[in-house]
Amino acid sequence: MGDLRQGYVEQIRRDGATVSEALAGAFATVPREAFVADGFQRRDGTWVVPGDPDFLPTVYTDEVLVTKVDGRIPVSSSSQPSLMAIMLESLDVRPGARVLEIGAGTGYNAALLASLGAVVTSVDVQEDVADRARAALARTGISGVRVVHGDGYAGAPGYRFDRVVVTVGVAGLSPHWLAQLEPDGLAVVPVEHAGTHPVLAARGPADGPVTARVICPSGFMSAAGPLTAAHPHTHPAPATAGTLPGFTPVARPRWKRPLDALAYRDLWYAAGVWHRRATHAAVPGSEHSCLALLDADRTGGAAILPDGSVLAGGPSADRFAADAADLLDRWIAAGRPAMQSWTIDMDLAGQDDAPIWAPARWTLDPR
Repeated sequence: MGDLRQGYVEQIRRDGATVSEALAGAFATVPREAFVADGFQRRDGTWVVPGDPDFLPTVYTDEVLVTKVDGRIPVSSSSQPSLMAIMLESLDVRPGARVLEIGAGTGYNAALLASLGAVVTSVDVQEDVADRARAALARTGISGVRVVHGDGYAGAPGYRFDRVVVTVGVAGLSPHWLAQLEPDGLAVVPVEHAGTHPVLAARGPADGPVTARVICPSGFMSAAGPLTAAHPHTHPAPATAGTLPGFTPVARPRWKRPLDALAYRDLWYAAGVWHRRATHAAVPGSEHSCLALLDADRTGGAAILPDGSVLAGGPSADRFAADAADLLDRWIAAGRPAMQSWTIDMDLAGQDDAPIWAPARWTLDPR
């Protein structure tokens, strides 16, 4: 088991996460398998349970472990460990820090925080998920975590925190989280942008101003209720396989070597800043889901592939193909900025009786 966990930590680092010695120690000692005791879903849809030959080898990989589905839709999981590591490191948790976690999941993330010395309050809207997380923490003997079944939008009334970490995708930040943060507190939150959920580091009081910077790209399961309310800068929902017409090539590749995954996400983020119809789509004619610009009826549009080529289809193909070319030109002219190069100002939006702080204005740092 020691070799398995040590290889696990090394894999997390190879996959791009900077892991401090303290966090490496947490990953190496907190038993991830205890937090998926009821098993998890394989990529092929079958279920892995303790005792299966691939159970522990899969647990100790840098993979998302889906632990609850509603039909075919995942609704709870243990997040990808390298993403967890990036988010945990960005929190800069010190012993004694009070952390509000929105989305308990399996309880594993809270266990890692507790191993770093944090005192954690974890809130989950799904009662069975909260119960299982609480039971897993009890089985492993990890103290310092209080799991609450409740509405994540409300946070934890009556408590104060040094940090907030959110483990579900949201459209914006609840003012309640900011009200419960100390004045110098930090919220680390995956906020919807162009069909994905880049993780933001946000600061500010409940009544504003609230500003943020991007930490890293990510994709999370979406929250429910006011946390996913539409707002003036909402992008279209992702287009799944089979929902778009055939797309055909309309522009040749810009680069001989396609953008790597991170650079493509940088382009994607900029496209979401500059174009309100940018999103994530399974596009006919493309091997993988990709950055797309969808028309208002979701009957077509254009797609930008990692090599800079453009596909288009539907009744507005020409217009969206031109938009895609303009976005590529603009990103190249700006020096191919990384997503971390943007400063984000947020505005109150969403529902009148349950507002959220949502991204509203973006400023690109001078080169």
